[in-house]
Amino acid sequence: MENLDSTDRKILNLLQLDANLTATDIAEQIGLSQSPCWRRINRLQQEGFIQSTQAILNRQKMGLDIVVLVNIKLSSHGRKMLDEFEQAIVDLDEVMECWTISGSMDYSLRVVAKNISGYENFLRGTLLQLPHIQEAQSHFTMREVKNVTHLPLGL
Repeated sequence: MENLDSTDRKILNLLQLDANLTATDIAEQIGLSQSPCWRRINRLQQEGFIQSTQAILNRQKMGLDIVVLVNIKLSSHGRKMLDEFEQAIVDLDEVMECWTISGSMDYSLRVVAKNISGYENFLRGTLLQLPHIQEAQSHFTMREVKNVTHLPLGL
């Protein structure tokens, strides 16, 4: 983050809160003219600070009422086996996030489903069919307390 000055951080913060803002909107809010603001936004995109621009859909309105945190333990840990598992996970739409983790389990997944039976079908019919899975522990979430997409930029 050492490449970013306070103006860059302000631009990034505004964009991560509302990606629909135009360069003119942002320029007005931070006290910069439109052209330099647009150049900064373009540079931030080219340098990879802005990874993508997406619409965030309402999970419940889309009929995906269940969020399950699934911890996975693999039966072995050879490079080829890890790569095969990870590639299979990348191709599953229900898996929203996948992290390698420390401790007794190897991966942690965030999975969405319509309901409990939908998750059970995914677990039995898809997830447990993947190669090298020794154990899967499912933790059903009860209530969402916080779910944000914006990063703390220290403004």
